[in-house]
Amino acid sequence: MSRFWSPRVKELEPYVPGEQPKLSKLTKLNTNENPFPPSPKAIEAMQAALGDDLRLYPDPNADSLRAAIADYYGVEAKQVFVGNGSDEVLAHIFNGLFQHGRPLLFPDISYSFYPVYCQLYNIPFERIPLTDDFAIDVSDYTGINGGIIFPNPNAPTGRLLPLDEIRRLLAVNNETVVVVDEAYIDFGGESAVGLVNEYPNLLVTQTFSKSRSLAGLRVGLAIGSAELIDALDRIKNSFNSYPLDRLALAGAEAAINDREYFAQCCDAVIAERERLRAELSQRGFESLPSAANFLFTRHRTLAAADIAAALREDGVIVRHFKQPRIDNYLRITVGTAEQHAQLLASFDARFPR
Repeated sequence: MSRFWSPRVKELEPYVPGEQPKLSKLTKLNTNENPFPPSPKAIEAMQAALGDDLRLYPDPNADSLRAAIADYYGVEAKQVFVGNGSDEVLAHIFNGLFQHGRPLLFPDISYSFYPVYCQLYNIPFERIPLTDDFAIDVSDYTGINGGIIFPNPNAPTGRLLPLDEIRRLLAVNNETVVVVDEAYIDFGGESAVGLVNEYPNLLVTQTFSKSRSLAGLRVGLAIGSAELIDALDRIKNSFNSYPLDRLALAGAEAAINDREYFAQCCDAVIAERERLRAELSQRGFESLPSAANFLFTRHRTLAAADIAAALREDGVIVRHFKQPRIDNYLRITVGTAEQHAQLLASFDARFPR
């Protein structure tokens, strides 16, 4: 700890991202990256953007990308915000849209960046316990609050909250912003974007990192009322007017326009998820219902920490959360059939039946 740090920095407990191990012959199933490559059209668009124009600043408003996103989701461009990954979009939301004098509500088992942002921006918060089967009960979110946020599907559980339940929540909470964080929605859920014109306090965030295979590009978005988007633009332009570079703008626009490839990749991930679920079940695992590109699972007799450590010795990396209530669960990213074969072969060798 440096004597030059501010009091705020001294108090921070930063978010710890999923491990990016530098191992040879690695089977990486711990950070929910898409196992399939980006759209070929996105690659072509980024290659075409490599040229003399890189000496020029990108469009600070990302107008073309916003228009493409608006067209895809059936909203107006003024209802779309984009940023450097959904984490930056979320940071602006925490900074500018939640009421800092009242507690922000989010699930006790959820995206671990939420309490970090609360600490960074001095926002009081309350963790709302999930039910015994790790579901969100919207009846628990009716108290006084400065805002509500939750992933849907939830992470790391993968459980989906139906749109009818989101409607029920919005019906009783219309004085503060409700954020539905849809990083994984394309793998089995219905987006809440269709509700934003009905509920002006609803903001939906998404990312190009998961279903569009562009985690390395860092593009996130938010969709909501023009009033909410205007607030995010004010925050962005007080922080960094150029969050997306020319390559990111070109690649993201091409990716969202390539609807056929997108659908094929999502279908492939869903199919692989269900095959993996069946294989794990045969080996004694119990997996929660998942609408994401991962399974949240535990073994009936073996400890999650022991399984994760044993798999790692074979270069197979999965995520183990050392957190109350879920410390005996593993989150396993859906990979390719070949990666799953390596995972299962390692487990069978280390824990023969």
